[in-house]
Amino acid sequence: MRVALAQVITGRDLADNLRLLEENARLAKDGGAELVVFPEAMMRAFGNSLLDIAEPLNGPWASRVRSLAEELQLVIVAGMFTPGTPSDSGSPRVRNTLLATGPGVDTSYDKIHLFDAFGFAESDTVEAGTDPVTFDAGGLTFGLATCYDIRFPALFTANAQRGASVNIVSASWGSGPGKADQWQLLARARAVDTTTFVLACGQGDPATQGIEAKGAAPTGVGYSAVVSPFGQVLDALEGEPGLIFYELDPTAVDKARAQLPVLANRRDF
Repeated sequence: MRVALAQVITGRDLADNLRLLEENARLAKDGGAELVVFPEAMMRAFGNSLLDIAEPLNGPWASRVRSLAEELQLVIVAGMFTPGTPSDSGSPRVRNTLLATGPGVDTSYDKIHLFDAFGFAESDTVEAGTDPVTFDAGGLTFGLATCYDIRFPALFTANAQRGASVNIVSASWGSGPGKADQWQLLARARAVDTTTFVLACGQGDPATQGIEAKGAAPTGVGYSAVVSPFGQVLDALEGEPGLIFYELDPTAVDKARAQLPVLANRRDF
């Protein structure tokens, strides 16, 4: 199955971000991809208000993505924000949602592990999800994860136990000393933990385009990558926007699991 990772840089305007998604989805289709992964916060970049733009999965933004996926006959995975339930104090919240839609696919994943770290408090305005999500496409099973989730191996193992041979991680990674190194290390570690391909797609680094970061908001560092089930980086970008194509071979997962049966050998404590 040929897949694409679209490393882009979103902004505040929903329509502009949707045009960016459509442009890259068409490029992915033209390049022969059957599935394209976009970053977290594709709907609106972090550092901007989220409560006023959250919409249900049948709202206009998601419906346009769904319509585009149907038109192109392409599975699209993209980050958006859906309405959450108010906090115990009554404060409104959203959910940080990955929409996955396309031929035979219509599902979503709500980010489970919220980014309350490095001076940012995602839980102030975001309600955590509770359940792993997988979907089938092109004869493969894909697991979904978002950004900070990549620091928690159990989610990736849960996806693999549900049949995933590929884990998708959409992110808008926070910048800072060593952060890009951590992102790359974690993507490789999660692949080895689960003997799955990892498609790690992040927002590009705004600094490469002369865009100033907004406070502590995690607005991306780039370094999207396709990682093999043995943790080898098969293709990757640096900080600038770009598009990766890769042909996933499901037999690579079978071979890895025959040689390194960590899923069969693991124990729960």
